[in-house]
Amino acid sequence: MHPQHWPGDLDLAGRRVVVIGSGATAVTLVPALTSGENAAAHVTMLQRTPTYVMPLPRRDRVALALKKLLGPERAHGIVRAKNIARGQWIWNLSRKRPGILRKVIRQANVASLPAGYPVDTHFKPPYGPWDQRLCADPDGIFFAAVASGRADVVTDRIDRVTPSGIRLASGAELPADVIITATGLEVQLMGGIELAVDGEPVDLREAMTYRSCMLTGLPNFIFAMGYTNQSWTLRLGLVCDWFVRLLEHMERTGHEAVVVEPDPAVAARSALDFDAGYVKRAAASLPRQGDVRPWTVPMDFYADRRLLTKGPVVDEHLRFFSARTPVPSAPSHQEVTG
Repeated sequence: MHPQHWPGDLDLAGRRVVVIGSGATAVTLVPALTSGENAAAHVTMLQRTPTYVMPLPRRDRVALALKKLLGPERAHGIVRAKNIARGQWIWNLSRKRPGILRKVIRQANVASLPAGYPVDTHFKPPYGPWDQRLCADPDGIFFAAVASGRADVVTDRIDRVTPSGIRLASGAELPADVIITATGLEVQLMGGIELAVDGEPVDLREAMTYRSCMLTGLPNFIFAMGYTNQSWTLRLGLVCDWFVRLLEHMERTGHEAVVVEPDPAVAARSALDFDAGYVKRAAASLPRQGDVRPWTVPMDFYADRRLLTKGPVVDEHLRFFSARTPVPSAPSHQEVTG
């Protein structure tokens, strides 16, 4: 069964469950399936590759203290700034000193699991922290389920599904009454909408990002591409600030359309520069980003804030039109990449 199509009447009580995957969906499902009246007899998380999983408190004590001291509105801004700064600091640390962050995560894993547990087998990825997204375990409930014996983790590859479970590449077999596929995420940009300019279909692969929120050749089209190292929606506020300023400029100057013109001197690469499998699978269908601003998609909130809310709203890459002036068609890939 698939988590996206979960039947409301599913009874897992007393059943053996295998959850395929190691990301946020799997880490959330495992403790949920091992507790409550409908708890499974046993849950196995089957992963092909380990993921960095970090137990984190569900409630922010600093936030609660500031809220009590300053009130909710004043505390909100401080807590938000703190969380952004912490996330950015951890990201920067992972880029500059990945060994330190890897050691901290491992120590937290060891402390959350029984003595002698094979931490390096199941929780030591072959890549550095934040080469892919880190997975948070709220209040350590995932590790608690594993430590209790109600759940376990198996790291192996699937050979085939059998009448009684899953045969692994190692030759072992996992008994299963229910198999849950908590994996296979597919990136769908713009919600899957089909874009066209003057009736001509637009191939997003031929476009380049501008300020992380516009694409070359698409007039009056704004989108939000979030962060992979922070809350995905965090950039949205910055994009909205810039978009409102852009609309105000167009209103003052009497323009109805704006289009980004490509820079032939800018080299191109995938808009999501991330090592996750679902990003790699989607790379061929994504727009491109450049190697210099404003064509990059930086994973840096502060850099975006300088560009989108504090920098000038208009530059030489934007071309404005009135209703009587035709808007140019979308550029070719050769024009975008040079």
